[in-house]
Amino acid sequence: MKNRIIYLLLLLLTFVANAQKKDKVLPEANEEYVAKNFVDAEANYRISHSKFPNRTVAEYNLGNSIYRQNQFSESKFAYANALKNIKSRPQKHKAFHNIGNVFMKEKNYTEAVEAYKNALRNDPTDEETRYNYALAKKMLKDNPPPKDDKKKDKDKNKDKDKDKDKKDDKKDQDKKDQDKKDDKKDGDKNKKDDGKPKDDQGQPKPKPGGISKERLENLLDAVNNEEKKIQDKVNANKVKGAPVKTEKDW
Repeated sequence: MKNRIIYLLLLLLTFVANAQKKDKVLPEANEEYVAKNFVDAEANYRISHSKFPNRTVAEYNLGNSIYRQNQFSESKFAYANALKNIKSRPQKHKAFHNIGNVFMKEKNYTEAVEAYKNALRNDPTDEETRYNYALAKKMLKDNPPPKDDKKKDKDKNKDKDKDKDKKDDKKDQDKKDQDKKDDKKDGDKNKKDDGKPKDDQGQPKPKPGGISKERLENLLDAVNNEEKKIQDKVNANKVKGAPVKTEKDW
């Protein structure tokens, strides 16, 4: 029993020590961000997140640094990944707000409205989010998404098939009647093609998304450089917290 208590105490101390472990990379990433070195900041945020995957600050600010490089769609995934571990309502509000900004850049006003709406659910008092929400609704009203004509075309094809089936049935019945009247004629005749449209083939596939080769090479170089810097430096009460920028920060 005594040994078990000692084991549990050691396990608890180990857990506390790991929980209090400092992130030496995050302050450097924030400094790079403030200096507008967004590629280096992105590299450091990725390193920080790889070492502390359950902490949300690096993943969130990673989205901001990518956003600043005009890689809007990619930044959206970083924000979404951060949301998976976010617990507090203020942090959720900021993440949804920035996701709304990404959708506005992509002119996806439907999703932008939903993102800002989620942001306001977590902080109804933020006037900036409320303004963006109103703007997204106006843009959606002025630029409604294209109607889905596929369903209409499908229904039309169904109606055509039904009409054709009726005509074919009538032809078959007329043929049977004619066969009864004329015993000298052959019974069965070759049936014509039903004329139904064939399945579409060879449709172009969407181009897979991802980081371009050039940007990936730059990012890998930045990560390698930052790893070398980290090994040569000792963290001494560096500035903490997220950088100040136009997006919602933590």
